Amino acid sequence: MQIIEVTGYAVRSAVITMRRAGTPLEFVIFPMLHVASPTFYSQVRLRLRECDLIVMEGIRGKSVGISTLTLAYRFAPRRRRNGLQEQRDELLLSDTAQVINPDVTAAEAIADLKTLSRWTYLLLMVAAPVMGLVFALRGPRAFLDDDLVVEDLPSTLEAEMMADNPVIHALTDRRDKRLLDALGEIHAEHGDEPIRVAIVYGAGHVPAIASGLMDRYGYRPREAEWLTVLVQA
Repeated sequence: MQIIEVTGYAVRSAVITMRRAGTPLEFVIFPMLHVASPTFYSQVRLRLRECDLIVMEGIRGKSVGISTLTLAYRFAPRRRRNGLQEQRDELLLSDTAQVINPDVTAAEAIADLKTLSRWTYLLLMVAAPVMGLVFALRGPRAFLDDDLVVEDLPSTLEAEMMADNPVIHALTDRRDKRLLDALGEIHAEHGDEPIRVAIVYGAGHVPAIASGLMDRYGYRPREAEWLTVLVQA
């Protein structure tokens, strides 16, 4: 099952509801792209209002390195004709939303990246602003690329390539583990309650979230709803 679908004219994200037999608690996964149309964020906000608890991605604190990496998606919305927005909490969350953030700190994220070779780390820092400029100049066309497709059950070759990619490990391993530990605590404390728990994380984290909920806690995908992230004008 695809998590992000890319066609020649649009990008869509699958909101996935996971349930466990005999347990009323539901986990609802919102695969996010950090740059999207305003309509996408409005649709996510409406659905988050129906959730009792929101588990939200967001590296805590600031650092020069993290600010440099996020230039890749902070440039694109600055060109108004692109019709895109950068993801921000105020676009998604109501004033009464109950939110927890199990993500890492900026210092932890940079420490993980610095486990990479020096040249790989420097290349990431140089590439991020360049990618941001490409996004800003090309607009939505930069996103309408097959490389953006994300699946929860990647092919064996893709899985092996990802498993051997030190950059992927540095960017996601600690964050995914901390998130799944937090979801386990929610399951242990609230598993007998009929509540909906939203997981609002970048699409790249969703394969680990889905497999973790299945393997660790027995939750399975039961429903999916497609939301349009952006459309090529």
